[in-house]
Amino acid sequence: MKLCIAEKPSVARDIAKVLGANNPKSGYMEGNGYCVTWTFGHLCTLKEPQDYAPHFKSWDLIFLPIIPKQFGIKLIDNNGVEKQFNTIAKLVEECDEVINCGDAGQEGELIQRWVLQKAKCDKPMKRLWISSLTEDSIKEGFENLKPAEDYKNLYQAGNARAIGDWLLGINATRLFTKKFGGNKAVLSIGRVQTPTLAMLVQRQKEIDAFSQEEYWELKTKYRDVLFSASIDRLKTVEKAEKGLEYLKKNQFE
Repeated sequence: MKLCIAEKPSVARDIAKVLGANNPKSGYMEGNGYCVTWTFGHLCTLKEPQDYAPHFKSWDLIFLPIIPKQFGIKLIDNNGVEKQFNTIAKLVEECDEVINCGDAGQEGELIQRWVLQKAKCDKPMKRLWISSLTEDSIKEGFENLKPAEDYKNLYQAGNARAIGDWLLGINATRLFTKKFGGNKAVLSIGRVQTPTLAMLVQRQKEIDAFSQEEYWELKTKYRDVLFSASIDRLKTVEKAEKGLEYLKKNQFE
């Protein structure tokens, strides 16, 4: 039996329809030699600091920086996630081959690999790599399945990014919260969110510092078309009048 794991139920249904796996079960569909199951996006996440050592649950600055010797993953704490993962793990154990049908990209590769790692998958694995869910695209994708090994570097890049985000988020959030939060608020720090927030703050400062000023522009209308002089804004009425007189004395070109 070949096990296909999609990233979401809707994608799994599209794939199952093309493969002829039309017999619905709890958490998967089967038929024609295939089982098609799914994740709900991330089923797994990196472990929390306290999962490595109980004292890391404290936000005391003496424990920073927190850098695990080896990062581990765990299931997201959710009953629905646990139920679906148990279904996937059971199917992984029973199947002859796994086909990774995650979204074509770094995040899609990471999501599926973490689940398969958690399920202790040691079965041969192939990769479905498609960017469209039309019937023809799915058929073509299954006719040209790739070795999972071809996407090892993509997974490692996603894993490294996730670890980098963890190191920055966990350590910087605790540091800034303890130093500047005043025991009243968590100051969340992140690789993407913090620079984005800085851009918003900078833009707001520019808006707050903006002051209105008068200026004049020279315009003329010719055959119902409005033309503007391609010069800098004129800051005084004297300069505007001088420019207007110049235009009146010279031919329009």
